[in-house]
Parts: sequence; C-alpha cells; structure tokens
Amino acid sequence: QAKDAIAQAEGIRAKEAKAYAKVKSDADANIGALSKAIPAIEKGMGSAFLQTSAGSILRQISVSADMNGADRDLLASFLSDGENYAPKPGEIVGILKSMHDERTKELADATDEENSAIASTESLVASKKKEIEALTKAVESKTKRVGELGVKIAEMENDLEDTQEGLAKDKQFLADLDKNCALKKT
Repeated sequence: QAKDAIAQAEGIRAKEAKAYAKVKSDADANIGALSKAIPAIEKGMGSAFLQTSAGSILRQISVSADMNGADRDLLASFLSDGENYAPKPGEIVGILKSMHDERTKELADATDEENSAIASTESLVASKKKEIEALTKAVESKTKRVGELGVKIAEMENDLEDTQEGLAKDKQFLADLDKNCALKKT
C-alpha cells in the first residue's frame, strides 16, 4: 500500500509539475512582453513596439487579462492603433505596469504553491519509504524467527523420536528383565 501511495503521489506530482511548467512558461512570456512594452511606450516607441512579437503577446494578454472595462477599452484602442492613439500621459503605461505587477504576483503565488506541493510530496514519499523500511525489517525479523522456530521444532521432533525409540528399548529391556527374573526365581 505504501508503494502504491508513493507511485500515486509521484504521478500526481508529475501532472502538477507539468501544469506549473505551462503556467510558468506563459507567465514568463507575459512578464517579458510587459517588461519590454513599458519602457518602449515610455520612450514613445509604441507603434514600433506593437510590430514585435512582444507586441503580439501583449495583444493576447489584453484579451485574457482580468481588468475593468474602461482599462480594457483604452488598452484595446492603443493596441489597435498605437501610432495615432494619444491617451492621457501614463495611462497605458499605468495599465501595463499594473498588469506586470499582477502577472509577477500570480507567478510568485504559483511558484509558492509548486514549492509547497514539492515539499509535501517529498515529505509523503520520505514517510512512506520509512514505513516500507520498517515493515521490511519487521518481515525479515519475523521470517528469521519463523526459520529459527522451524529449526527448533525439527530438533524437538528428532529428540521426541529418539526419546520414543529409547522408551521402546527400555520397555523391551524391562520386559526381558521381568522374564529373566521370573526364570531365576523358579
């Protein structure tokens, strides 16, 4: 059962690790794109930035990001026509910095959960391995004891057999002795 529990825990851990790798990969790409976008927009290179792969990632983020409607509309307007769009100073950068902070926090939270899951699984596996080791020692000890008892039983059976043979000889001797005594009395 302990071995099954280890296998099951390791299987779950592998699935969790795969899910975390996906989350981390996406978060790293999103944070990277935001990290590039913020300075580019601050320098006034918004339209040039929007032509890059990081700009494409930023478009994807804006669609899936959890934000209020006004911010989403403002960001969508900028992303659709960065060169001609003239927002109030810092609005887009503020939204992007806020998104960057949220993504960074989400990644940190996911990393904390991953580290906690790793530690939990390692603890479970270590506990189950100790249990297996203890049970294995108990089985080995009991197997040794069974073997020793088997040897003692065999020795006792041999002693019993020898004693029964000796008893049979002693009875024969006694019968012969009684017979000889009766003959000598006559």
